[in-house]
Order: sequence, then C-alpha cells, then structure tokens
Amino acid sequence: MTLTHINPAALHKNPAFSQGVLATGGSLLVVGGQHGTDEQGQLVSTDLGEQTKQALRNVLTVLADVGADASHVARLGVYLAAGADAGAGYASAFEVWGANPAAVTVVIVHSFARPGVLVEIEALAVVPESAS
Repeated sequence: MTLTHINPAALHKNPAFSQGVLATGGSLLVVGGQHGTDEQGQLVSTDLGEQTKQALRNVLTVLADVGADASHVARLGVYLAAGADAGAGYASAFEVWGANPAAVTVVIVHSFARPGVLVEIEALAVVPESAS
C-alpha cells in the first residue's frame, strides 16, 4: 500500500495537511463519523480539545481493528459545531494524530443530532492487503 502526498508547487504548502493523497495497492476502509465518546458512549468532556482527542482515538481504534494506523489514512473529514474554536481542535488533534498529513476537509455545522457534541471525525484509509 502506498500513499503519495500531492502538494503542487502552485498551491500553498501547509504543514498540517496534504492538498491531495493518491492511494494505491490496498483495500479502502471507510470510518464512519466518530464523536468524543468513551466505550460506554458517554461524551468525555464539554471541551472541544478533549472531544477531538477522543474522536481521533476512536478513529484509531477502528483502524487498529483491521491492522491499520494513522499513516494509512488518505482523508479526514472534520465537522465542528458552530462557534467552536477550530484552533483548539487543531492543537489537540496533533497530540493524538501526530505528523500524518492526510487530506483534510473541515466543515462548520449548525449542530449535531446528539446534544453536547462539538466535533465529528470521519476517515478514508487504504489498508495494505497484508493487514486486512
């Protein structure tokens, strides 16, 4: 499995994400939207940073179940509640996610179906054939 990060010279190079990711040689894993909930389904905090860290840990848990990790993720979709401080989310995300520059889309939404949720994160990963 190979992920090639595409960052054309004609576009701004961002240290946190890639402009595109070309995925070859594996199976596609679609990780559904994860909230900042623990194993009992309870929100871990009312703080965006803590919810972001837990949502990413949940994504990593799904990845691990098929032998993958953050380095296999081609795309992250991040949905933030209106009024949330995206900077706080970004800062806490690096603590859990590390330097794995997936292509990222961040969208502000009015609200989530579950009260108290401040962030939802989904992922697309390419899992090596040997891992899946």
